[in-house]
Amino acid sequence: MPSRHVDPLTVEVVELIGTVVARYHEEYEQAAASHQLTGAQARVLNLLSLEPMPMRHIAQKLKCEPSNITGIVDRLESRGLVERRPDPADRRVKLAAPTEEGLQTADRLRASLDFAREPLAGLSTAERAVLRDLLKRMLG
Repeated sequence: MPSRHVDPLTVEVVELIGTVVARYHEEYEQAAASHQLTGAQARVLNLLSLEPMPMRHIAQKLKCEPSNITGIVDRLESRGLVERRPDPADRRVKLAAPTEEGLQTADRLRASLDFAREPLAGLSTAERAVLRDLLKRMLG
């Protein structure tokens, strides 16, 4: 099977995306650590601050095993940041929900994520909209 030629522009774009993703993850981990959270705990807390949800939904959204989510929620619960409560729509289902302290922590965490906003601040509103639209198209 002949090797397909990949144009240099595509190679450069892929490398730049990889660099942005690596920087995002590294700085997200640092921001989480400054709140005594792991990156995974911060992601779960951030997701729950938008809306309470069952463990399996958290696992689907974060694309990981439900058993991992249970452990993360247990640790967040022991710190008083998350609580389990019955789903009003189905009492058999337990929702993970942020406590008041959890919501405040999620807000502080979001406020400390400057690294994600800083490079975007150099782009105009129109440029950010184009970037958003291109990223959405790439993701389908």
